[in-house]
This record gives sequence, structure tokens and C-alpha cells, in this order.
Amino acid sequence: QVHLVESGGGLVQPGGSLRLSCAASGTLFSINAMDWYRQAPGKQRELVAGITNTGSTNYADSVKGRFTISRDNARNTVYLQMNSLKPEDTAVYYCHVWADFSHYWGQGTQVTVSS
Repeated sequence: QVHLVESGGGLVQPGGSLRLSCAASGTLFSINAMDWYRQAPGKQRELVAGITNTGSTNYADSVKGRFTISRDNARNTVYLQMNSLKPEDTAVYYCHVWADFSHYWGQGTQVTVSS
């Protein structure tokens, strides 16, 4: 069984920074993509950023230049560095992992950007 543990969310002022982490534990043979999604109240869940096992990355247009996704393959961990945060970044952020032909989701971590 695979378990994803997220951390790093919280309350931050506009213009501030946060770093999210997501560690995968359990029996994993091959992790392919690792992604961050977010869901704001009343909105659909959307892809924020993704990174493949070869290090290729992709970002939502709304976060390009502000967010950076990275991964530590030895620790089965993915990170999301979020800079220049805006109130519209407020959402629950979910970690997603595609591994061993299965999808896994974290429990979500709240990010609130407010003065």
C-alpha cells in the first residue's frame, strides 16, 4: 500500500513564499510522474505543476515563473516551491503520484494567501 504525506501549507501574506513537500511511502517499484494539483472553493481541481521521472516539468500558465516543482528520487519526495504568492493561489493543494500503473493522492494541505 502506498501512502502520500504532504506538509508545508499554511497562511502567508501576498508576495510571500511557501514550500510544499510530499513524501511517498510503501511498496513502490517505479514512480513515473509526480504532480501538484489544487482546488479552490467552488472550483474544479486543476493541475498546478508536474514532473516526470526524467525531470521534465510542466506548469499551469497561472503559476509559471512563480512556482518551481522538483523531486528527490532517492526519498520518493516531490516539492513545490511557491514564490510571489497571490490571494488567488488560495486552495487545498494535493499531491498526486503515478506509480506502478496506479494513481495515488495525498490528503491535501491548505494554502491561504491573505493579508
